[in-house]
Amino acid sequence: MAPSPDPAPDAEQLMLGAVPGAAAMGRGPVPDGDFSRHEYHHPAAGWGAARSVGKVLLRSPEPVEGVRAILTMNQEDGGFDCPGCAWPDDPTGLRLDICENGVKHVTWEMTPPRADREFFAAHPVAELTNWTDYDLEAVGRLAEPMTYDPDSDRYVPISWEDAFALVGSTLRGLGSPDEAAFYTSGRLSNEATFLYQLWVREFGTNNLPDCSNMCHEASGRALTAALGSGKGTTDLEDWEQADAIWLMADNAGSNAPRMLTWLAEADRRGAALVHINPLIEAASRRTIVPHEFADMATFRTTRTGTRNVQVRIGGDLALMRGVAKAVFDAAESDPAVLDRDFIDSHTAGFEDYRAAVVATSWADIVRDSGITQSDIRSLAESYVKSQRVIIAWCLGLTQHEHGVDTVRELTNVLLLRGNIGRPGAGPAPVRGHSNVQGNRTCGIDHRPTAAFLDKLAEVCGIDPPREHGLGTVAAIEAMRRGDVKVFVALGGNFVMAAPDQPRTFEALRNCDLTVQVSTKLNRSHLVHGRRALILPCLGRSERDVQAAGAQGITVEDSMAMVHISFGMKDPASPHLRSECSILGGMAQATLPDSRTPWQDYVDDYDRIRDTMSRVLPGFENFNARARQPHGFRIAQPARERVFLTPSGKAEFWSGPLPDDVDPGEGRLTLTTVRSHDQFNTTIYSNDDRYRGVRGLRTVIFMNEDDMRARGLAEFDLIDVTSFSRDGTQRTVYGYRAIAHSIPPGNAAGYMPELNVLCGLADMSSQSEQPVTKHLVVEVTKQARA
Repeated sequence: MAPSPDPAPDAEQLMLGAVPGAAAMGRGPVPDGDFSRHEYHHPAAGWGAARSVGKVLLRSPEPVEGVRAILTMNQEDGGFDCPGCAWPDDPTGLRLDICENGVKHVTWEMTPPRADREFFAAHPVAELTNWTDYDLEAVGRLAEPMTYDPDSDRYVPISWEDAFALVGSTLRGLGSPDEAAFYTSGRLSNEATFLYQLWVREFGTNNLPDCSNMCHEASGRALTAALGSGKGTTDLEDWEQADAIWLMADNAGSNAPRMLTWLAEADRRGAALVHINPLIEAASRRTIVPHEFADMATFRTTRTGTRNVQVRIGGDLALMRGVAKAVFDAAESDPAVLDRDFIDSHTAGFEDYRAAVVATSWADIVRDSGITQSDIRSLAESYVKSQRVIIAWCLGLTQHEHGVDTVRELTNVLLLRGNIGRPGAGPAPVRGHSNVQGNRTCGIDHRPTAAFLDKLAEVCGIDPPREHGLGTVAAIEAMRRGDVKVFVALGGNFVMAAPDQPRTFEALRNCDLTVQVSTKLNRSHLVHGRRALILPCLGRSERDVQAAGAQGITVEDSMAMVHISFGMKDPASPHLRSECSILGGMAQATLPDSRTPWQDYVDDYDRIRDTMSRVLPGFENFNARARQPHGFRIAQPARERVFLTPSGKAEFWSGPLPDDVDPGEGRLTLTTVRSHDQFNTTIYSNDDRYRGVRGLRTVIFMNEDDMRARGLAEFDLIDVTSFSRDGTQRTVYGYRAIAHSIPPGNAAGYMPELNVLCGLADMSSQSEQPVTKHLVVEVTKQARA
């Protein structure tokens, strides 16, 4: 399937926005020049979502299967888990526990296979490089294993056995296991995750970078330091009982649309719903929940927000410090404002924290947060009036230099009033991919704990390496230097999710071998090493039949619920293999003398789960518990006020405010966001319904005053230059300015397009995450060529 219209020869550079004087193309469909913007005043979800789902199903090559998927997805009785976000399934047995974006994602996965040997024979890699990312994924499912042939510049078929042999011989030929890196996206099942890390550690390295390194790493490190566990403490029952829910740096309507149901229910019982975000999003106002048919029929809306707080980009820590300062002030006249019983019995470092808060001036808090003292005090008053408070957050809080400190500070605020370890309260990181939390739970971690490695060695009979491995950015740098020669990726679109695409491209092309385990064609298949493999795997919606019969896999959602998932349709191609089968094949080829029963694991996933139950805390009796209706919740000690920290208590953090909110010199702070019509790096169209943008992705949302100061009108062409920590600069050309409700000095644009502005040096020293939500940029009107 060739893209239309035919891209220009410099299409790859136009997609990067790297052509001075030209309009950038973006990563969606080829723009047709017909773009517009309007204010979106409708409720989130509702009929807009219903119409979108209808269009998606009508466009689907398999509309009947799409309808079946809607009725099967997220159901506890033989259903399959949504391959989209990690929001928990409704425990009440809701028959339509779906959302618009989940339907898009599953129907995207259910397209027929067209990326077969005939397709690759017709299209050399040099040609495909000029296709848009949308056109690449629109080709359809990958049909069979392929290997890159440099003489023809084409992918050609290879048998599974020969593909596995190539992986095994290349890995065994390395000078050290540390010359390989093994990446994981959040789509991998718990069982495949466990096999992956077992293979890699038996091979001899902890080079296990993953998507957490680019999204919620800061959350995990902060919560581990504060509470002794890297997960949130809440479940959906808590969301049903909370008096207040604060959503920080999260756009629920696009990132986790099923959350809207729970926000609407919270509003009906009178809970305060506070949205803290530089942009006011549609999901912070009102909704019509599509499965509430009476509301749909009568157009009756429900609030999803009672207060919007437009904090400056990077100002969340200061805002939380201001809330704490106002809480301490209130406690002077009413000591009951602080939960002293909880603080004295279950926390450490309280007095140091109080001193740090007292020493922080209101002037610094107001300057750094961009919120007036009176508004902060009003927010704190609302917090004090609420007995049970949940604070939830997403990547807008973590992809900063001070992301760890920010999560520590919001945890401080919760600790002040005992809002951890009791019903209706606690921290709640909102994970963006279906099993990213399960990947970390089941062993994907380049910084594994000694306790985990000890147990792995005891149960599995291997001698795992103890040295920490490479995270994502460090792995890219190692590939550029030639220190890492083999790169294996399980799922995802690594080169588009990573920062600084030109240097990431350079890193992958410097490898001896790159291996991509994928469902559909994407950019990462075209940016490859001297040798390359594409290994096609089953999708979440497809039946997985092994020697022991039909297999189910499990995932862990954002709230630590683990449940089993069974595919419901025939595989898109008879040549596809499951993730576990592919991993077992690569492991056996790499470790011919291994005593690990790889084939037994592939034949029957219950055997994997039996081993996992002996290695992983909280997975006892895994097979039986996973098959219970709605699965089971992994024990979270902090939820029971058991804090596995060095002190045995929850730890207050007492650091200072960062001094990085105002970049000075007339520059802006830029954050990246997703459009409503995309899932991570997968883009479904150039539209963003909730922000009122149609037909265009290469936009920068700006404050009207900032536009006026630069002489910019709506849709004027602009160039955007970023300033990296290492002194380098990066520019994207031919974007368009759009006025939006965002604080002065701040701007926003879409990822993955703007990841190119984040240099590899722009990595948090606290979390190793790229700081794509906090880029210093200069915006100038484009000079006509």
